[in-house]
Amino acid sequence: MSSVPLDIRAPRPWVQVAVLCQTALQEANGVLSVIRLIDRITLTGTAPELQPTPVQLTMAIVLKSDLMQGNYPVKIRSTSPQNVVTLSPEMSFLFEGNDRGVQAVIPAALVATEQGVYWFDVLIEEEILTRVPLRIIYQRAIPHGGMPPGPQQGA
Repeated sequence: MSSVPLDIRAPRPWVQVAVLCQTALQEANGVLSVIRLIDRITLTGTAPELQPTPVQLTMAIVLKSDLMQGNYPVKIRSTSPQNVVTLSPEMSFLFEGNDRGVQAVIPAALVATEQGVYWFDVLIEEEILTRVPLRIIYQRAIPHGGMPPGPQQGA
């Protein structure tokens, strides 16, 4: 008699696409076009450290049902480099089974407050399906004249 572990977890869809991009277009015939994939952004400024900066992105998600059927709640959870968590509003996705899928184009705006990797988790029923990283890099710009702003030594 063999001991086969039983998977008691509910069926989950397969992730075909989960990306951050500049924009994604959903055509009337269902075709999805993803424009300018983004996994890192360099922000510039004259301040010594990164100031809170709004970043406009789009998240494109395509999931394939396989054994999953029915309506399920899906959320996007973003986590900053210092573990500040933000949740998107819950969306309901209808999974029809087999090779049928769902696709979504979701605004993924964030306010960058620190450098490092921000993670965007795709959750179904509070379970992570996949994670998408976004690295924020801050580069201080030196104003014209070659001296950083601030007190300068006089003659």
